[in-house]
Amino acid sequence: MLRCAITDGTASSFVNSAQIEALQNRVRRWAADGIDFIQLREKQLDSGALFALADAALRTLRDMNSSTKLMINARADVAIAVRARGVHLTSRPDELAPEQVRELFIHAGLPAPVVGISCHTADDILRARGSRPDYVLFGPVVEKRIDGELIAAGVGVDVLRHVCTLAHDIPVLALGGVTTANTAAILAAGAAGVAGIRLFAR
Repeated sequence: MLRCAITDGTASSFVNSAQIEALQNRVRRWAADGIDFIQLREKQLDSGALFALADAALRTLRDMNSSTKLMINARADVAIAVRARGVHLTSRPDELAPEQVRELFIHAGLPAPVVGISCHTADDILRARGSRPDYVLFGPVVEKRIDGELIAAGVGVDVLRHVCTLAHDIPVLALGGVTTANTAAILAAGAAGVAGIRLFAR
């Protein structure tokens, strides 16, 4: 089962030593737990702040000799500058395609990256399939509530099963409302793994 831990997006634009230490502690714990991918998803940060966090995360992974892969959300330029393992793309129509990201890495003299894409509908899955990402994150699958308040309605396991079929050989990681209690049903529907923020936030 593949597992992707996603950062919570709360880092401030003025990255300081406390924020770096907090991220390194999370990265250290995730790597020790054998997490496959860490998605650095801090969309509000400028390039310099994002680079600082990514660099700290990578140093931690290198020090641990970990096989956990650091993925930078959307920012191929930062991923290349910091020599991250890959890029996670959104499903926006103006987003880079996986092949474009791979070409950028090759031109920079780096190994071929891992490229993931977020998908929310069957149409997104079909478009992603044509662009050949290494994996897709699909969600929200399960109803998501925080402090009892509905944040997002999940599409359900039956829809997940359908999109896993549509994805063919591209691994689908289920996102949104995933817990240890419902993971077995998600895997039984055809998902190759799970992803989340709160899921790995212990």
